[in-house]
Amino acid sequence: MSENPVHETAHEGHEGLPPEITVLQEVTPPFFPEGGSGMTILVEWPPGHPGAAPHRHSGPAFGYVVEGAVRFELEGEPERVIKAGETFWEPGGDVIHYQDGNALSEAPTKFLVTMVCAPGQPMLKFVDEQELKERAHLRAPRPSES
Repeated sequence: MSENPVHETAHEGHEGLPPEITVLQEVTPPFFPEGGSGMTILVEWPPGHPGAAPHRHSGPAFGYVVEGAVRFELEGEPERVIKAGETFWEPGGDVIHYQDGNALSEAPTKFLVTMVCAPGQPMLKFVDEQELKERAHLRAPRPSES
């Protein structure tokens, strides 16, 4: 899987913006489906919530953690924790999104996600156990396996 092309310098190429505007994330998604739709959702996980089961999105998704911390894992990338004020993105398409749960056992977590959905496709499609087994070799080593 290719690396997420996240631009690290938040103000690079945005010199004309007023000082009240901060670019938090800028990425180049691998595709934007023709005729796709966009949506923004708010996810609110209670303390310790495991998040959605492994799934994929039909198009790219861009997120911002409002409160708490998200345990985040995409196929081919190591698990990481994204804290309040930080951003994430995923390319969508064939890539499995393994984790998006609350990394905190004592506090809630909230995050916003803006995603592009391919025409006629749901925003989220769960991955069955058979496919998870078939693609296990694409998953990064788990922290408990290190």
